[in-house]
Amino acid sequence: MFTSHLGELFALLTAVFWTATSLSFQQATRRAGSLSVNVLRLMIALLFYAIISYFSRGMFLPFDASAHQWIWMSISGIVGFVFGDYFLFKSYELISARISMLIMSLSAPLAAFIGWFILGETMNLISILAMFITIFGIMMVITEKKKLDDLKAGIKSKEFQFSFSPKGMLFAFIGSIGQALGLVLSKYGMRDYNVFAATQIRVIAGAIGFVILISLIKRWPKVKQAVTDSISMRFILIGSVFGPFLGVYASLLAVKYTTVGIASTIMAIIPVLIIPPAILLYKEKVTLKEVIGAFIALGGIVLFFI
Repeated sequence: MFTSHLGELFALLTAVFWTATSLSFQQATRRAGSLSVNVLRLMIALLFYAIISYFSRGMFLPFDASAHQWIWMSISGIVGFVFGDYFLFKSYELISARISMLIMSLSAPLAAFIGWFILGETMNLISILAMFITIFGIMMVITEKKKLDDLKAGIKSKEFQFSFSPKGMLFAFIGSIGQALGLVLSKYGMRDYNVFAATQIRVIAGAIGFVILISLIKRWPKVKQAVTDSISMRFILIGSVFGPFLGVYASLLAVKYTTVGIASTIMAIIPVLIIPPAILLYKEKVTLKEVIGAFIALGGIVLFFI
């Protein structure tokens, strides 16, 4: 059973890794800023990839990759890491995280559509049903969870309405497109090439993209400040291991062994997985609606294994 669902299992593992990295980067971003965290996490990940690549493949960089793999995996890295993440973080400045995450959950059906349009992938009726059940459960969890956060923060009704900025919602939607398109491009660019090396190319491109972006907007003083903050660097290091290193690697294994639509849907359960650590670490209260939403989402995942 497990060998026939390797893609789904790797997607679930990716969600676990990204839950850990989101908790770490949440703390780091509050201290160092999103752009600093983004470029530092990718640079740290590059170091891990270079060391492991040298001992496992005899080379620091994927010199054995073809031009096709370098081009398309690089584009995937720029689209997913730089384009997608940049607009996602920009959306947080204009709308609430609840709305941003809700819109970002559209990356799953978007990935399925793009995978069908570009790669000719198909999904059976049960998989399509499972995808929508999972997304529905995720939406229930996100909606209730952020509502509690808003109440804790003391945000008034008028301010809450302002969070539905059309510009902010557009940024979040563009971010979801970046995430979905990045996955599809990864599958197209990777083909039968080594997954680890393909991920390394993607991270290299993402790091270079952020270096150019930060240089253009002159944010290097902020990055330097983050490096000198030991607490920020500790969270960035933890997040880098579970995010652009283990998480991205597992995500490419997922799309290698199953369709992009199924993989991206399972990866989207992070808002569900984050509830237990939120209770244990941040003492947050969980409503009945959140519990029901979590079970609905997990029920959708179970359908993928039938």
